[in-house]
Amino acid sequence: MTSEKPRSLSLAALASMVVGSMIGAGIFSLPRTFAHATGPVGAVIAWCIAGAGMYTLARVFQALAERKPELDAGIFAYAKAGFGDYAGFLSAFGYWLVACIADVSYWVLIKSTLGAFFPFFGNGDTVPAVLVSSLGLWLFHFTILRGIREAAIINTVVTVAKVVPILVFIVILISAFNADLFAANLWDAEPVSPVGLFQQIRATMLITVFVFIGIEGASVYSRYAQKRSDVGTATILGFVGVLCLLVLVTLLPYAALARTEVAAMRQPSMASVLEALVGPWGGIFVSIGLIVSVLGAYLAWSLICVEVLFAAAKSGDMPKIFANENRHKVPAAALWLTNIVIQLFVISTLFSEDAFALMVKLSSAMILVPYLLVAAYGLLLALRRETYDTRPQERSRDLIVAGIATLYAAFMIYAGGLKFLLLSSILYAPGTLLFVQVRREQNKPVLVGAEWIVFAAAAAGCLVGIYSVATGQIAI
Repeated sequence: MTSEKPRSLSLAALASMVVGSMIGAGIFSLPRTFAHATGPVGAVIAWCIAGAGMYTLARVFQALAERKPELDAGIFAYAKAGFGDYAGFLSAFGYWLVACIADVSYWVLIKSTLGAFFPFFGNGDTVPAVLVSSLGLWLFHFTILRGIREAAIINTVVTVAKVVPILVFIVILISAFNADLFAANLWDAEPVSPVGLFQQIRATMLITVFVFIGIEGASVYSRYAQKRSDVGTATILGFVGVLCLLVLVTLLPYAALARTEVAAMRQPSMASVLEALVGPWGGIFVSIGLIVSVLGAYLAWSLICVEVLFAAAKSGDMPKIFANENRHKVPAAALWLTNIVIQLFVISTLFSEDAFALMVKLSSAMILVPYLLVAAYGLLLALRRETYDTRPQERSRDLIVAGIATLYAAFMIYAGGLKFLLLSSILYAPGTLLFVQVRREQNKPVLVGAEWIVFAAAAAGCLVGIYSVATGQIAI
């Protein structure tokens, strides 16, 4: 699978990977998600926090790509190099699970979109929605097993389908900008949730993480870059472009409709907002673009799921079976495990109060562990002065940037709340069984030193999480 990928990616190709990875389902749900939580002031503050935090994280990726070019097996390679084998495994396992959960969110959003035209799909969490999602899941599965890869024409269509509806949405809302209405919404004149500004901002934090998942897109494929320095540059360019789109999609609805009206809309709320402004064609236009975009993103992230397991197995961080390929050069075992897990998550949406929001927040909470380890590794390099024999003048800057990125990732874990930390532990802790298999294959002790403390914390969180869900203290 890996051997068939292009070996010479330009700066533009790497930047498009970053943009394509980040623009998926999340951006289409921003108007309602933010309007339900806060007004324009809270939204601006939230994006300032998210933008600054993710910018520092992007700069850490940039610095690591240049200073540690040999670490190109994926973002989990940084965790392993800095904090040992178990940390590397947890990072790989967590990143893989995030990709699986993101794929589930795509199915939920597609069915929720269709639910506006076919009510039996509801919000993407009904029995018919689960059955159709399952059918689509296994159609993709058997297609990929036969060796289908990303074709250039598919990527082009998907990219256009993503960008055009978003740009049309932005242009129409700019033309409909109502300064008086924006001012009325400015300080949350009609609060949907009567809570303080800090709590409003905190409620948006996980969705801001979700829409930035994929910022590491260039890093994942860094081994194929024409120039190593292009990896970092592509990450920054992609980040800035996507941030501009995210801010506009979030803020412009406050100048076209009352906040309470936007907060009550069904997902995907971008389609609902445009329909309210221009009529049914607006909702249909965005919905078609969304479905094509999300299906393309689903295929891309399905391949990323498999690539993560495959690369981790090749580097000794996952059981060897996941490095096995079928006659079409597809890692079949990795694909089977991935889609079985996705299927279980799809079924679980039947029991969720808000399936899309749950998948978004859970995947955001889980991706923060790999991101935290990457930021902490960048900080560790600067503290140790490792690799700073060359360009030592950059050390102070990198130390500050990596320190901020580490604090940001830690703060986001806190902002996500105890609920999602415990739910993440329920998924992380059992994954250690795969690590046990890895260590047996390598004839090494399972855990050493501080790794026991990390495992004990994950296991404790898992037990508390299971108890909290079982007793109804945590609603899913």
